[in-house]
Amino acid sequence: MTVGWYVHHHGAGHLHRFLAVRELLGPEVVGLGSLARPASVPEDGWVQLPGDVPDGEPDDPTAGGTLHWAPRRVAGLRARTARIAAWVAEHDPAVLVVDVSVEVALLGRLLSVPTVVVAQRGRRTDRPHAAAYAGASAVLAPWTAATHAPGDGPPEDRLVLCGAVSRFDRLSPDRPERAPAADPRRVLVLVGAGGHDLHAQDVVAAAAATPGVVWEVAGALRVPDGRVTDRGPDADVRALLHATDVVVGTAGGNVVAEVAAARRPLILLPQARPFGEQRRQASLLQSAGLAATLAAWPAPEAWPELLRDAAARPVGRWSAHHDGRGAERMATAVRAVARGEDPPRAAATTSLARAEGPARCA
Repeated sequence: MTVGWYVHHHGAGHLHRFLAVRELLGPEVVGLGSLARPASVPEDGWVQLPGDVPDGEPDDPTAGGTLHWAPRRVAGLRARTARIAAWVAEHDPAVLVVDVSVEVALLGRLLSVPTVVVAQRGRRTDRPHAAAYAGASAVLAPWTAATHAPGDGPPEDRLVLCGAVSRFDRLSPDRPERAPAADPRRVLVLVGAGGHDLHAQDVVAAAAATPGVVWEVAGALRVPDGRVTDRGPDADVRALLHATDVVVGTAGGNVVAEVAAARRPLILLPQARPFGEQRRQASLLQSAGLAATLAAWPAPEAWPELLRDAAARPVGRWSAHHDGRGAERMATAVRAVARGEDPPRAAATTSLARAEGPARCA
């Protein structure tokens, strides 16, 4: 049984989900994407796709509002689509998982392949999303009922709420026993790979306003100042999370999943994304009592109180969003669709506990 899995190139969460679920589904899963082949994936487990961006301004990229990205006269896009179609024709996959692209989801369905679409945060009720969802056999959400917002776009009749998926879920243990410090002494600024408008000088000013607190930064933001320890884009994020008292992070799914897996207090700074993705995520997590949200980087003098308030939040509440089984639920749903069955939907109808304590099985 061959499973195709399209991996979008923007940000890191799409790739991390693919790798996490691939470990459970096995070598029959083949990734398709324009990212470089991951080191852990063999050559026959990855289809390298050409880019789809024109040299100049795109010509009618939405095809009159029916799609998200289909500019005319782009040779790379034409070759990309042909490469996917050729792979499908040769390998006859039982299912195509799409994380994420409306166009690839519709292409898979046009090629007579059952599709599974991975949902994203944000209000996605537009025509292209509606078409991709309507053609999908299942829609997988990397969140739970505790932070689900009905009406944001994904159809409830095919939605499987799987829970957040972290690349660290299969590494044990991933939940430090120590409680966050009442008076935080270590802060990690964790910035996702999808782009941001954060500034190094603001982090330096926050560090200066919190004497005795060690500030570290990892991910896509560089801070060339000795008052902040810059761990770089290839940092050991898991180790840093376990050592920190409070995380200040962007609100992409990957950052949130990794902080949730490590059970650390989180202050969110959502970044601008299509469909309000990060702002919606931050709003829902704040409403569930899982994280604090800031509209913009605050003044330096605000940080001592912000850090104390964040550290006081019970980290056991993260079990409402992440219980370490998100990849398992995704794998189960994909297997079901590949067999021509309806995927289990218990997670879509069971509300995980929001309060501190272990999560119920979703």
